[in-house]
Amino acid sequence: MLKIYHNNRCSKSREALALLTEKGLEFEVVYYLETPPDQATLLRLLQKLGYSARQLLRHKETEYSQSGLDNPALTEEQLIAAMIAMPKLIERPIVEWADKAIVARPPELLLELL
Repeated sequence: MLKIYHNNRCSKSREALALLTEKGLEFEVVYYLETPPDQATLLRLLQKLGYSARQLLRHKETEYSQSGLDNPALTEEQLIAAMIAMPKLIERPIVEWADKAIVARPPELLLELL
């Protein structure tokens, strides 16, 4: 089933959600700030995205630099742990479908996945 990791306060996330709705697709909405993904979920998403943990981090968030996450010596495991502890740092929206996932920024990238 199609799944969107959604933050309602993010305009790009709202636009992606609207696009999925317009297409008449059935999907699950995961409010990841309220229900942060666990390590296994993040590892699965990273693999489907073809991203490193650092690529999935929102570098412009204050918490990123304040938490020392800009340190290039941090491991994948440390960065994943930071995303679990501070889900606000996860890039959004992520749309997952079958064996693929995409960060829908801009939301029109969803069309490639669908």
